[in-house]
Amino acid sequence: MHAANLMKRLKARDKNALFRFWGGDRMAREGGEPVRHIDELSFMGFWEVLVNIRPILRNLRFCKQDIVSWKPDVLILVDYPGFNLRIAEYAHKRGIRVIYYISPMIWAWKQSRIKKIKRSVDRMLVIVPFEKDFYASLNYDVSFPGSPLLDEIAPVRNNPEYAVFRKANNLSDKPIVALLPGSRKQEISRKLGTMAAMAEFFPDYQFVVAAVSAHDKEFYMQFAGNAGISLVYDQTYALLANAGAALVASGTATLETALFNVPQVVCYRAGKISYAIARWLVKVRYISLVNLIMDKPVVREMIQDGFNREALRGELEKLLYDTGYRKRMQEDYRQLETKLGGEGASDRAAREIIEFTGVQQ
Repeated sequence: MHAANLMKRLKARDKNALFRFWGGDRMAREGGEPVRHIDELSFMGFWEVLVNIRPILRNLRFCKQDIVSWKPDVLILVDYPGFNLRIAEYAHKRGIRVIYYISPMIWAWKQSRIKKIKRSVDRMLVIVPFEKDFYASLNYDVSFPGSPLLDEIAPVRNNPEYAVFRKANNLSDKPIVALLPGSRKQEISRKLGTMAAMAEFFPDYQFVVAAVSAHDKEFYMQFAGNAGISLVYDQTYALLANAGAALVASGTATLETALFNVPQVVCYRAGKISYAIARWLVKVRYISLVNLIMDKPVVREMIQDGFNREALRGELEKLLYDTGYRKRMQEDYRQLETKLGGEGASDRAAREIIEFTGVQQ
């Protein structure tokens, strides 16, 4: 999503821009030549990476060869540090300029990666405000063009056509609780069952899953059951625009939910081995971007065994019925949005990249 928006703004500033990329469908719609689809690259967790190490290594070798063969003027890396920092080092040694967009979370773990970043990344553009000061403390200057999420959600927040959302998706007039279990099969399988179980306790609400078209209805229903749970495909923002509360998998979705002003609880459950390793390695006070950016517990985080039916039911009751609790959370959301820098982040990032490459506009 963020890479596609960046491509769109780069094309607007440089009509001759050519792209060869590894990414998803939205990037493909922006044009250029797709090389690998993100579905072939998406592995979450320490154990999951280990058991898929052979295809990952094959992709690394192929990516290096492909970059050298194509000889780009600039290589833009987006997140995905385990893979991309290796590519950065390889490309930089061969004289290719390297820009990193969306920083690795070295403030959470593997701070030692700063050495490789300083050595191999010519320009770092971050999208989380506190990262600029963090990198400054390590004597590395980065740019904060703002959060591109604000650009992405603006058309939905401001578009009155989304009032027809319920009718178009055969939803009732009951208020909506949105379920955002993530997009990868493994995270959906670990979270959706507990989320969907809340439907029986709140009969005056309808529970709607933010589904993605990569997975069919049968896959979702094996975890959601048939207790009146609805699926809405590829319309997460429209769903949030119509929701009164949300149960959200940890990740970017927590920030998106906050920007739609929807009270939420953050849910996290990983494989036992991956979670044990993460507890040993990761050094952060919070797991949600909302709390990390605000540096306080704005939203409740339910982690591993703490993410269970009884606890989730109690928290959802507060989100739906405790007016003061909802109001305090939404007041913090407004401060959060101010910290994110306003709309136009994708264009500011594109302008900086073009200035860096020296392209005449």
